[in-house]
Amino acid sequence: MKDKIHPETKETQFVCACGNKFTALSTLGGEHHVEICNACHPFFTGKEKLIDTAGRIEKFNRRYGKKTPAPAPTPAPAAEAKA
Repeated sequence: MKDKIHPETKETQFVCACGNKFTALSTLGGEHHVEICNACHPFFTGKEKLIDTAGRIEKFNRRYGKKTPAPAPTPAPAAEAKA
């Protein structure tokens, strides 16, 4: 490896939203918060879990979901002529 071209790595602590904490080498350093980790990710746990970030499902349904047709106006009953 060449000298003075690689970034300096520091021990960094990551804290997940589920409460899991782990350390890794990173150029960031310090402590950083993450939304999902290997302890709560469905791929690693084997449990299916719906992860809806920023309402993507609702946004999709609003844009492409089934739309109900507007009710057709009902005509007024015609007055019957007296004979």
